[in-house]
Amino acid sequence: MRVPAVLLQDVEFAYGSGPTVLHVPALRIERGEKLFIFGPSGSGKTTLLGLLAGVLHTDAGIVRVLGTDLGTLSNRKRDGMRAAHIGYIFQMFNLIPYLSVQENIVLPCRLSRERRERLDGVSADTAARALAEALHIGSLLGERVTKLSVGQQQRVAAARALIGSPELIIADEPTSALDSDRRQQFLELLFERCTAAAATLVFVSHDRHLEHMFDRAIALADINLAVQR
Repeated sequence: MRVPAVLLQDVEFAYGSGPTVLHVPALRIERGEKLFIFGPSGSGKTTLLGLLAGVLHTDAGIVRVLGTDLGTLSNRKRDGMRAAHIGYIFQMFNLIPYLSVQENIVLPCRLSRERRERLDGVSADTAARALAEALHIGSLLGERVTKLSVGQQQRVAAARALIGSPELIIADEPTSALDSDRRQQFLELLFERCTAAAATLVFVSHDRHLEHMFDRAIALADINLAVQR
């Protein structure tokens, strides 16, 4: 049987000494699958994505990503795996404020040899420019990200996640600050890049109008027993 992109087994997570906010008995996401996860605020969507990316660590259970049990890795190795294999569009963007747009976009390639090698001979700066042009922020490459609008910052975060063709793309409300035209352009680019790289996409949103575009859609409340109690 083919190793899935993501496999969760008996996962539990709580913030500090607080109550359990995520309890997922089982979740399997196949390689190359485009999965849409929806649910209201407080259902654990962002928490789940943090666990998949190794930003958060389970209190119990197994999170296996691209065949690797994240619980067996040190913090340094988790950071290295995320840089090499995961593109993460954070809900709050997490851009580096003192860097330019271009410097933010190329950052994964500066941190990871694997991401640089997947550029197939194109420089990181050239790849960043191509992504920026496709997302209509090409004229902003030299600007500090702090000077950008919220929608422009969201597109910078998307370009940073896509550069170097990571095998897993994690997107947390990535279209929330985009108007309908920009949203459509972004989604077309996202699907195109995922298909070209045979990448798995885990996309979280409260906007269920988008779910028909994905291979599968699930309500997090249906798999998170913590919010059913």
